Amino acid sequence: MLVVEGLAKYFGPLKAVDGISFSCRAGEVFGLLGPNGAGKTTLLRLLATVLRPTAGTATLAGYDLLRHPAEVRRVIGVLPAGAGLYGRLSARENLRYFGTLYGLPPKPLEARIQQLLTRLGMTEAADLRAEILSTGMRQKVSLARALLHDPPILLLDEPTEGLDVPTARAVYAIIEEARAAGKCVLLSTHRMREAERLCTRIGIIVRGRLKAVGTKEELARHMGSTDLEEVFLRLVGEET
Repeated sequence: MLVVEGLAKYFGPLKAVDGISFSCRAGEVFGLLGPNGAGKTTLLRLLATVLRPTAGTATLAGYDLLRHPAEVRRVIGVLPAGAGLYGRLSARENLRYFGTLYGLPPKPLEARIQQLLTRLGMTEAADLRAEILSTGMRQKVSLARALLHDPPILLLDEPTEGLDVPTARAVYAIIEEARAAGKCVLLSTHRMREAERLCTRIGIIVRGRLKAVGTKEELARHMGSTDLEEVFLRLVGEET
């Protein structure tokens, strides 16, 4: 579903993403785990076609990142860092606008919007302007936007950042449902517990490079520790 091959992004001498390769299958949540500034967000922006890579490429649902960027955008749902909503539009109006950009017909679009608002517990706030919504509410709307066109691939950047525990659990449930539905989910996080709960495999990124990839058990055996946090700290420590 998602194959990344030698992907790199340099900003002058800074190697934000430095030759990363991995794959993510349908029905899998692949976690990108790393400290702040490791390159996770830059990698997701490359895959979302927001940035053009310095080197390498990726294939998403059969479409090459460089040769078919428009097709790539149709098969991905993106939850960026920050909600990225239009503040003067309501939650419903934001979703309607983006659904129109995706080319969804009006009647199915309205039904889909209502379905997602209900699933995310947003019906009472659906017609409030985004600028007055809480952080958790805005994050829910942004997640609904990523799911709106039912894409096969989800790119989620810190989906529970700034959320309270009940809201974070609601987001976890959505991600688990997406995995069960056969979607390919690429999840960027720096939260160990989140990675342990949601991810079928984990890639640890440090200074733009992929240091290790595997299941929790494989990473534990590789580093001689049963604790994911300890594995992470050892790999980060090797670099710092």
